[in-house]
Amino acid sequence: MNGTTDIHPDAVLEELLAKGGRSNRRANLVKMHELCRKQHEAGSRDFSLPAIGRLAEAEAIMKGRALYNTQSAHYRALIEAWAAYAGPPAPKRPKTLASHEYLLRIEDPAIRSIMQAIIAERDKLKAQLNVLKANTQVTVDRRPLGATVAATPGSQPVTVLAMAAQLTPSERNALQKAISAGYLEERGLQEGSHGEIVNERGRTVFEVGFARAIRKVLGS
Repeated sequence: MNGTTDIHPDAVLEELLAKGGRSNRRANLVKMHELCRKQHEAGSRDFSLPAIGRLAEAEAIMKGRALYNTQSAHYRALIEAWAAYAGPPAPKRPKTLASHEYLLRIEDPAIRSIMQAIIAERDKLKAQLNVLKANTQVTVDRRPLGATVAATPGSQPVTVLAMAAQLTPSERNALQKAISAGYLEERGLQEGSHGEIVNERGRTVFEVGFARAIRKVLGS
């Protein structure tokens, strides 16, 4: 097998064993070597410390986290020798999105192209929406239009709704029309100096303050 080095891990093991040390450590080095050999023979090129640590712990050789200790330098050197001999891990295949799998099942190339454009536009809009969600804070004021908050010391704030804010657009238009000069003139009426509505004979149809009261309700 082609690798990044011609040095076989067997030579590295012999060199490590030649340094002596406790018999238990020497035995575990041999076990770790055989574990890595099986990993290599299985066609795997994953000789990372997490991967070998899990295997070593499963084989009761040592705890996986012990590989990171200073005293485990010899084990790491042996694992690194196997990693160099096996070569770099194969690149992971990119994960295929469900939408792309769906596209592959469309036989008609024209329809597939259209669906691909639609999916791309959808993904673009979703990305833009996520950006907006991350950077936008929306404050919702559910008070009616025209409402004000009145508060007195020692009491909860109270929302006060002005009379004009309670009118619908049609109600507002009706009141405005009722006291408009043009509307009154068409019916032979007019507004007096004190807000009363009088007819052509000067008789009062609506009492003093009538037009002024409507204007106050309208807020004008």
